[in-house]
Amino acid sequence: MVALHARHLSSGRGRLAAMFGDVVEESACGAEVTSTDGRNYLNCGGYGVFFAGAGHPRIVEAVQRQAARLALSTRLFLDPVSALAAEALTGVAPAGLDRVHFSGSGTEAVEAGVKLARAHGRRRLISMRNGYHGKTLGALSLTANALYQDPFRPLLPDVRHVPFGDTDALAAVLSDGGADACVVVEPVQSEAGVIVPPSGYLRAVAALCQEHRAFLVVDEVMTGLGRLGSWWGCVAEGVRPDVLVTGKALSGGVMPVAATLATQEAFEPFDTDPFLHTSTYSGAPIAMAAVSATVGVVRDEGLVERAAALGARLLPALRAVAADRAPGLVREIRGAGLLIGIELVDAGAAGEFLLEMVDRGVVVNHSLNAHPVVRLTPPAVLSPSQEARLLEAVEGSLIAMAKSLT
Repeated sequence: MVALHARHLSSGRGRLAAMFGDVVEESACGAEVTSTDGRNYLNCGGYGVFFAGAGHPRIVEAVQRQAARLALSTRLFLDPVSALAAEALTGVAPAGLDRVHFSGSGTEAVEAGVKLARAHGRRRLISMRNGYHGKTLGALSLTANALYQDPFRPLLPDVRHVPFGDTDALAAVLSDGGADACVVVEPVQSEAGVIVPPSGYLRAVAALCQEHRAFLVVDEVMTGLGRLGSWWGCVAEGVRPDVLVTGKALSGGVMPVAATLATQEAFEPFDTDPFLHTSTYSGAPIAMAAVSATVGVVRDEGLVERAAALGARLLPALRAVAADRAPGLVREIRGAGLLIGIELVDAGAAGEFLLEMVDRGVVVNHSLNAHPVVRLTPPAVLSPSQEARLLEAVEGSLIAMAKSLT
């Protein structure tokens, strides 16, 4: 299996797999993944997809039922499933974001948001340094990292990047031109190493956009639907953007799906011409069944509240472990809800920590734009024993690393 991956998919991916012992996943349920050799792993990675856990019975049943009835539609006739999914999603979205365009991934959702801004005459794009918005060409233009951008230049023109959390820098760039700007921002920068901005930052960004008549897109692909311990990061700040993009958790860990939500005014170009922005699999009934079921699970099982409570316990516990066991190895532990970053002294230490965690049966992720930071995105369905298992793995990993330095 490893050889097949290396031969037909990516030899680089094959080399990466070798670093982790050539583990091959076989099945997943809730917060746990089982490999083909029978080993069980606690999944605190998965790039934030498994907020409701893997294979939630209610979501799987909804998808299976829909697959048997109508997996894909003709796209000529209407289907009820996409309308019901849109109703479910807008029912928990920030007030006023009543229109939805569904897509297959977060980067597609970002592209739709940028196209809406362009359709409204907002030609200048402004995003934040170290932000991450995807790797299709438009979204990549916003993803401010030369490592991913340089091989594919030229990208979109008229794109500026300003420091995250710096409203003075944003104000200066907005003042450079007329009302032709679109600002794209994350409530918390995940791939930048879980950077939490100062309180009130997002409100200040929204105020600047209003002052300069700029279009505001809030990227909640990672942070939305409860990951931060609130339904949406922008709602926690009292902000309603022109466009909000979401994904990751929206899939329920079962089907690839994302969404671009917009105010009626912002969405108007897509209303005027329904073929202006289309995609073959946008609103596919099988994915829409997952959306409706996922929103219901997050709401009915109180996963947003569980994420807030779990994060409130995990953050101080992790900080205490790091301070006690490896004060010289960990620079900082930060986060909100169940989006947690552990910043090691350097990228090498982060890589070693990730390997130690896998050895102890816990899956975590590195950060694409901050190599010294390992991220934890555990599901909100963690049991008390799984929570303890995570903390024990972190403690054991740091002890092992500290010993190797002596």
